[in-house]
Amino acid sequence: MDQPRRIAHLDMDAFFASVELLRYPELRGLPVVVGGGARHQPVVQEDGTRRFSTLRDYAGRGVVTTSTYEARALGVFSAMGTMKAAALAPDAILLPTDFESYKRYSRLFKEAVATIVPDIEDRGIDEIYLDLTSHPEETRALGMRLKRAVNEATGLTCSIGIAPNKLLAKICSDLDKPDGLTVVSFDDVPTRIWPLSAKKINGIGPKAYAKLVGLGIETVGQLAQADPKLLQEHFGLNSAEWLRRVAHGHDEREVVTRSDPKGVSRETTFERDLHVKADRDALSEIFTRLCTRLSEDLHRKRYAGRTVGIKLRYADFRTVTRDVTLPEPTADAATIRRAAGECLRRVPLDQRLRLLGVRVSALVPLDELDRHRAGQQGELFGY
Repeated sequence: MDQPRRIAHLDMDAFFASVELLRYPELRGLPVVVGGGARHQPVVQEDGTRRFSTLRDYAGRGVVTTSTYEARALGVFSAMGTMKAAALAPDAILLPTDFESYKRYSRLFKEAVATIVPDIEDRGIDEIYLDLTSHPEETRALGMRLKRAVNEATGLTCSIGIAPNKLLAKICSDLDKPDGLTVVSFDDVPTRIWPLSAKKINGIGPKAYAKLVGLGIETVGQLAQADPKLLQEHFGLNSAEWLRRVAHGHDEREVVTRSDPKGVSRETTFERDLHVKADRDALSEIFTRLCTRLSEDLHRKRYAGRTVGIKLRYADFRTVTRDVTLPEPTADAATIRRAAGECLRRVPLDQRLRLLGVRVSALVPLDELDRHRAGQQGELFGY
């Protein structure tokens, strides 16, 4: 008989904000929002204390990157407009984002976990899946050891859910935050999972949840007991079957320890709408910087790509994309810049811009490309 699966989902607690609290421990216990710009950098005063910006003083169109649990208690969450957050919590501390620090701590916690469980499915900067099935250690003891390793490496806490599959593990990692460890089996689904809101299931977004509520279905348990014909009528056969399956806690997805990216991109939203002519120099500098950073990302990930594309969002929120396919894959910044510039000439530039992005896709590993080029060179020289 096959051994029951043990899948863990490890999620860092309020990750970006927690990294900032390591730097500014005097802010512990206070509502703190991360999402400001360079002008919101704390100022060291004559007496050695720091003066922090608050949401009350914010003006702009930015969005909240993350917030501490104290700020969340006031209704401030990630992806919320910063002006809206300011209305909810005007006295909350506002800090600038520091992605380089967040990436460093991300690497540290993943390296610590890998010393205990080497096979990791990387799901982003602050979360991973682990397959613990073949690990000899008892489940709860192993979970605690993983949490200690993360804390010792970073000074940060994480929450872990351990369950028979990825679906349940992800739900459970959120049940006892912060610094939680939740272990469930299929027998626990009716008592631990069914009372939860159906939107706790990863894959049920706001629109699908609103439709479910309209049908009188709010909890996972109600979804599990729903009439299959009703679900099929409103969601279609395939989606209805998926909804029924996940509501009963079923998920056969494997932990994938390696996946090739489909594309690599960089984009930025401007603090104010930029005019193509009046702000030409600023736009040109931003455009070049995006291409340079994209090139650095590709080299770090060891990929090159044949398709270069751009993304523009106008002041009226319309979004357009254009792309061009090159004869050879590239990771070179200047080549990406020229190709992206060619795409830019194919879009109307008759109104102000609020977002600019550059993307490289149709990727091939750089090592594979180097081997191919070496082989071609060998043929030229008669090897």
